[in-house]
Amino acid sequence: MSTVSRLSRRLGRVPFLDQRDRSLLLVLPGLFIFSAFMLFPVVYLVGISFTNAAPANLFAGEGAFSVLTFGEATFVGLRNYADVLADPEFWNSFGVTWLFVFTSVLMKISLSIGVALVVTNDRVRGRRLMRSFIILPMGLPAIFTITVWRGIFSSAEFGLVNQVLDLLGSGSVAWLSTRWPAFFAYNVTEMWLAYPFMVIITVSALQDVPEELHEAATVDGAGFIARFFHVTLPAIKRPVLFASILTAAASFQQFLIPFVFNQGGPARANELIVVYGYREALSFSQYGRGAAISLIAVVFIGAFMWINVKKGKLADGVGDE
Repeated sequence: MSTVSRLSRRLGRVPFLDQRDRSLLLVLPGLFIFSAFMLFPVVYLVGISFTNAAPANLFAGEGAFSVLTFGEATFVGLRNYADVLADPEFWNSFGVTWLFVFTSVLMKISLSIGVALVVTNDRVRGRRLMRSFIILPMGLPAIFTITVWRGIFSSAEFGLVNQVLDLLGSGSVAWLSTRWPAFFAYNVTEMWLAYPFMVIITVSALQDVPEELHEAATVDGAGFIARFFHVTLPAIKRPVLFASILTAAASFQQFLIPFVFNQGGPARANELIVVYGYREALSFSQYGRGAAISLIAVVFIGAFMWINVKKGKLADGVGDE
């Protein structure tokens, strides 16, 4: 008998507890853990965003728990939000972040559909072995993979990409010290990290496409390209859209790639919004300002998810029409 079942039976012997009260007692430990590790940090972040919190005042109060009451930080109202929204660096970060989301998702969808079509084609040998290699990036720590890609895109001549360019007769590129080459390197690395998840979803969707549809299209004289656009793509549209929304939200929150590559450089030109908030809080010791940036990012991520789920009609499930 499980621990929950034994606890439920013991609570059932308590005369003044009805069934609803016993059920509530069983979920209270989970609610406490959720509040301690999820809800409380969010509430605390909201509180800090309305103060001028910084290391000099947040940790200056007396008592071990003074930081929970924001120390000697003072209430400043919406000033942090106003300062952030008036900062050109914020709007640069905001624009670069959305551009990164758009380009990286487009690249991930293109690569994933292409790979999924290969590993589900009956003419391809070793499909199962290929699928096992496809999910390999999911088993590696993200920091390890990003560090490897940083070496691949190294601006020095020993960087793998620069070596390939030299073999092709082109000159070396300062990948991480030039804005758009660095932005391209972000996209390639993000694509590599996320494509296994996209491929898994796409392969599952492709396997659910009725073979009779392909056979009917072939009989009607449709070639591979025509079958892809008129049969395959409409059939896998909803699962791919669902996966794209999830990976787009992850791209919006991307921190490790720009920070490990060049900390959002050169000269903060490629700072994604999470990196921007991190640097404002920890590099420039503006905790209140960093909290405001984080909450603004949360609002935009939430709005993005809600709009896409509603417009994509995904709330009823991936497979429903």
